Amino acid sequence: MDYFNFKGPDLYAEDIKATDLAKEYGTPLYVYSKATLHRHMNAFEDSLKEKKHLVCFAVKACSNLAVIHEMAKLGAGFDIVSEGELRRVIAAGGDPKKVVFSGVGKSEQEIEFALSQGINCLNIESAQEIDTVIKVAKKLNVVAPVALRVNPGVDAKTHPSISTGLKNNKFGVSEEIAFDLYKKMSKESCLKISGIDCHIGSQMTSGMPIIEATDKIISLYKKLLAEGIKVDHIDMGGGLGVTYDNETPPTPSEYCAPILERLKDLDVSIYIEPGRAMVANACILLAKVQYQKDNGDKHFIITDTGMNDMIRPALYGSWMTIINTTVHPDGEAVKSDVVGPICESDDFLGKDRKLNVRNGDILAVRGAGAYGSSMASTYNTRRLPCEVMVDGDKSYVIKKRQSYEDIWKDEIILG
Repeated sequence: MDYFNFKGPDLYAEDIKATDLAKEYGTPLYVYSKATLHRHMNAFEDSLKEKKHLVCFAVKACSNLAVIHEMAKLGAGFDIVSEGELRRVIAAGGDPKKVVFSGVGKSEQEIEFALSQGINCLNIESAQEIDTVIKVAKKLNVVAPVALRVNPGVDAKTHPSISTGLKNNKFGVSEEIAFDLYKKMSKESCLKISGIDCHIGSQMTSGMPIIEATDKIISLYKKLLAEGIKVDHIDMGGGLGVTYDNETPPTPSEYCAPILERLKDLDVSIYIEPGRAMVANACILLAKVQYQKDNGDKHFIITDTGMNDMIRPALYGSWMTIINTTVHPDGEAVKSDVVGPICESDDFLGKDRKLNVRNGDILAVRGAGAYGSSMASTYNTRRLPCEVMVDGDKSYVIKKRQSYEDIWKDEIILG
């Protein structure tokens, strides 16, 4: 549930008309709802309140400092995949002791920085990475808290580009070798085996895959316990889907309940890493209609917002709901491709959408908070969008629109 709703013919972000935000700040414009962010975080917290837990917001989904700061104020931990994301968390007031560091390609420098900051856990994703962590821990003379990211071979039933739990995915170590790797790590005094980590994919709209994965991780946990290797947490990752079109994903409580039931009698904390489910529907992207045209049987709505601002549709055909922020009492909806100004045929926000629009109207792309601004670029030398946070009837700039000079300020002309 979110706080982007129609009041009469106009879409509102909490208590502010979307068209007024577009008029004040320009477009393209990312608009976040503070109330929605709080609602979603509280939903996950309530879902796990019966057991010690840590809700780690996946920074890669939306890395704006203001969003991270709101999560930190609500007690969130953070799932990061780079040194830069850890530095963002620290800059936004997040606690490194609540940070888990995932990712298949951590450099020695990144591992060293993370350990120097006292993070909660390093999620190791290969046998060779273990050796690197040992090397860095000895160099720093610290004990590194570690977990293995275990790939359980479970199909998340999601898009191939965002599936991470199958054996043909690059993530984690196979369940067949995980036990032996844990035994290897247990012999190293510079390592503290802290947990077992698992993440099988994103935009899951069924709870069944996570149940299968949880059962496999519990089996490994019991096997380790019999070997005398005790972990303090089990991290089941993120991946809970959201409604972009007509999907019916589980609620946070429905998703977490079977995990909680299976782990309730185990002496471990539960970690989860929601990203998309936390921020996707807490944000809309506003785009202005520039022109309309017909090419034979195809009608195009041309906006000032393109794949550089929101790449998900072009990258892997993701559906984003697109609505007009003003409902016109007359005229007819026309099946249209909603496209942007980028010089690419795949520059689109949505295809075959029935919309009744006028030039100058403001369209809203819903579900834009996850992998929207965090994946935006300056392709075609277009400025990164402005981002605002709405709090009731007030709005605040949380990222200024770039100047053109900002785009090339680090470039150097020779001679």
